[in-house]
Amino acid sequence: MPEHSVATELLTVGEVARRVGIATSAVRFYESEGLISSVRTSGNQRRYPRHTLRRLSIVVFAKRLGIPLAEVAEVFASLPGDRMPGKRDWARISARWSALLEERRLQIQRLEKELAGCIGCGCLSLNTCTALNPGDALATEGAGPQRLLHEQPPADEAPRPEKAREPGPADPRTTS
Repeated sequence: MPEHSVATELLTVGEVARRVGIATSAVRFYESEGLISSVRTSGNQRRYPRHTLRRLSIVVFAKRLGIPLAEVAEVFASLPGDRMPGKRDWARISARWSALLEERRLQIQRLEKELAGCIGCGCLSLNTCTALNPGDALATEGAGPQRLLHEQPPADEAPRPEKAREPGPADPRTTS
């Protein structure tokens, strides 16, 4: 086997999967989603550049945090696909992702506040509860927890840009 420098060594799908701790089918799936890329050998086998390990490690960690693959792909779109991303590349996506993570943190805080309120309340008052939706009155506003989606953050939270909402499955709490 010829000597390879560490920077240019190509890895098999099995080696990548083992190093990242995921199934080989997951490696191929992430490639089909455009998050990583491979080259083909003369025998038509996939080979992955070593920097794929870092990308997939970020994908796996983002998944654990509940970050959708579409958001990961959006952030990765500005990274070079043909070489190891440099410090400037990572700094650029870090700054971009920071805003996305801050938005998620604020959403989690609002959800936690709502859940604590429901647990503390116990009565599920129709006058104050944001979880109830008698008669499915909010169905005309779209899928999901409409009151939580449109709740304004408290004054001590930084204002955030309005993002387009993706349609998703209906939140079972919003139907009666």
